Amino acid sequence: MLSQNPFTDSDRQEIWEMLVTRDIRAYCEADWSQVADDFIEEEFFAVDAQKDQDPGNWQFAFSTLTHYRDEWVRQAKIGLDTQYAEPLEAAVHRLTTLEKIDIADGRAIARKQFNGTIKKADGSEDKLLWQTLYYLKKTPTGWKICGFTGYLPYTA
Repeated sequence: MLSQNPFTDSDRQEIWEMLVTRDIRAYCEADWSQVADDFIEEEFFAVDAQKDQDPGNWQFAFSTLTHYRDEWVRQAKIGLDTQYAEPLEAAVHRLTTLEKIDIADGRAIARKQFNGTIKKADGSEDKLLWQTLYYLKKTPTGWKICGFTGYLPYTA
């Protein structure tokens, strides 16, 4: 079973569907077109925390959405070409948690965690253990991503 949306209010439900259901499906299918409209291109930026507790070691990863899109597609294609011992989309849902979304004045921060392993057909594993803070803005067409800080350390 895929993850269930834990929220009852429409704003958080919409954000959760975007960051969990749609994002995971698009990534597992390596199909950027499914998420392309989820971003505010002119406001977008991203930071890579490199799973490091020290913000002094974090890096400014993406200054444009185009750069992020290219890296997202590259990584998604690697996943698409990897033989897993279980369905990838279900596995990523199993390892993903998004239970906290703070909203104030048309802005939001959503905390998405990954914790666990996905077995590959060859017996090895992909380990997912990090969290991402997404920065969002409510627009006339719905909630959109302005940026994020990814690969933050996460200890469950």
